[in-house]
Amino acid sequence: MESRVDVLISAEYVPVYAHPGDAGADLRAAESVDLAPGARATVPTGVAIALPDGFAAFVLPRSGLAAKHGITIVNAPGTVDAGYRGEIRVTLLNTDTEETFSITAGDRIAQLVVMPVTRVNFVPVETLPGSHRGESGFGSTGRL
Repeated sequence: MESRVDVLISAEYVPVYAHPGDAGADLRAAESVDLAPGARATVPTGVAIALPDGFAAFVLPRSGLAAKHGITIVNAPGTVDAGYRGEIRVTLLNTDTEETFSITAGDRIAQLVVMPVTRVNFVPVETLPGSHRGESGFGSTGRL
């Protein structure tokens, strides 16, 4: 079942979904940037949105850029709160150790996923109830 939420937007390049059923809509660079090996840059998208209360948007890396060129997002996922009205900017990192990666205005650089979010009440307690996992953290499953 498909559900849709209206999101008001101001953008030169309106994000679009590449395929039916995609979770993320492509964000495009609003200006050209060269990323030297190991360099990072905050790239403007020219996109500003007004999310309804109860929703947040998450800026995620594009798998093709990561796999083919080593381009990722430094703070992935970047969170866009419902009350934010500024431009969405994406801090990209070139993890390639040899090749500069050039971004041209209009290139797809990230994807935007809009999701409902639940506000919670944090209830202080002396101890937490037990669980199967307990306090086991990183690497606790014994699998890579």
